[in-house]
Amino acid sequence: MKRLASIPTLITSLFAVCTLLLSGCSGDGSSDSASSGSGRVAVVVSTLNNPWFVVLAETARDKAVELGYEATIFDSQNDPAKESVHFDNLIASGYDAVLFNCTDAEGSIANVRRAKDAGVPVFCMDREITANDVAVSQILSDNYSGCVALGEYFVETVGEEGEYAEILGIIADTNTWNRSKGFHSVVDRFPDLKMVAQQSANFDRAKALEVMESILQANPNIDAVFCGNDAMAMGAYQALLAAGKADEVKVFGFDGADDVVKSIADGKITATGMQFPKRMAQKAAESAHEYLNGKRGFEQRILVPVELVTEENVSNYGDSGRK
Repeated sequence: MKRLASIPTLITSLFAVCTLLLSGCSGDGSSDSASSGSGRVAVVVSTLNNPWFVVLAETARDKAVELGYEATIFDSQNDPAKESVHFDNLIASGYDAVLFNCTDAEGSIANVRRAKDAGVPVFCMDREITANDVAVSQILSDNYSGCVALGEYFVETVGEEGEYAEILGIIADTNTWNRSKGFHSVVDRFPDLKMVAQQSANFDRAKALEVMESILQANPNIDAVFCGNDAMAMGAYQALLAAGKADEVKVFGFDGADDVVKSIADGKITATGMQFPKRMAQKAAESAHEYLNGKRGFEQRILVPVELVTEENVSNYGDSGRK
């Protein structure tokens, strides 16, 4: 009888021990770390000289902090060499994950591979690398489809004949060509719409101003200009304004930057493609968090739809997304 009487006590003691051991677990069997992380996350972006990338970087950092991590932003200043140094430093410093916006679609692969070999997972945001076996996942805008819609609106507003120029972004960036190809898949169907100039301004506002000035000198009668991002659209508009042609030449951008959205509302810029930098950055941070808590099998490329912003619907947009 004495031994039988001790069984409930023994069971109670075992239950207490199990409760103590499992106190860090939730009801679904996952650990508390699944909802609150620990460690350090690096946010490496191509440049902080463009407000759009500032939004991308700060949103990624803030989301990582919200999930429980220390987070630091590294600015590559559009320099692949600086980006490489950042990766050397973050690997040596023991960062747990990287939220990454690259400077070069091919040249940046080596940096991501070094991180992978060191056990540091990388999640690309907005700009892709042209490899499928190094980054855990790449969260990207659907640039091609977005510029198909932009090309259709271009023809609708400019007409089926006329002269136009194109200002390209960074030549080594796949976004540059995905946007250009999407645009031309529509516009090239109209032989009387003639592209009289195509130059790169490296996604830079000041450079685009210079390029637009040069284009205007050689082609003073153009009807429109398609720019591969909004920073270049603003630079092109400045050049047109200085030349007294801001009311004659329609300007098209791509990004959905706040200054361009406001300029569309003011009738200065004709249209842009709204990317969603906050959505991409948050998804990248969440994916890194899930990975660090044991999830595997991520989709290699996740495409975020782009929305056309025009004078007709501009009131729906602001703060780098939909209001």
